[in-house]
Amino acid sequence: MHLIQLYLPLRDNDGNAFPKAMFDAVREDLASRFGGVTAFVRSPAVGLWEDEDGSVQRDEVVLFEVMAAHVDHGWWAAYREDLQRRFRQEEILVRASAVERL
Repeated sequence: MHLIQLYLPLRDNDGNAFPKAMFDAVREDLASRFGGVTAFVRSPAVGLWEDEDGSVQRDEVVLFEVMAAHVDHGWWAAYREDLQRRFRQEEILVRASAVERL
């Protein structure tokens, strides 16, 4: 079993909040494909990273998680690229971890 996590920014690069409908669409995409989704949207996480110029960038993100028996790397690559277009981001983090259901 795999846990797949998507980190989506709350705001665009100009600081404008993305509409709730954009996050609702992601939730619906994932729920219909994987039969369920967990979305952590009420308490955004804060992500920090260093860019190429050495400046520290900050982003508030919401986390979406799904469980899947198999990771379809091709589908996830295409979906990540679609999300990057929708959310106007250079990169959106999507990661998968092997997990054991207890």
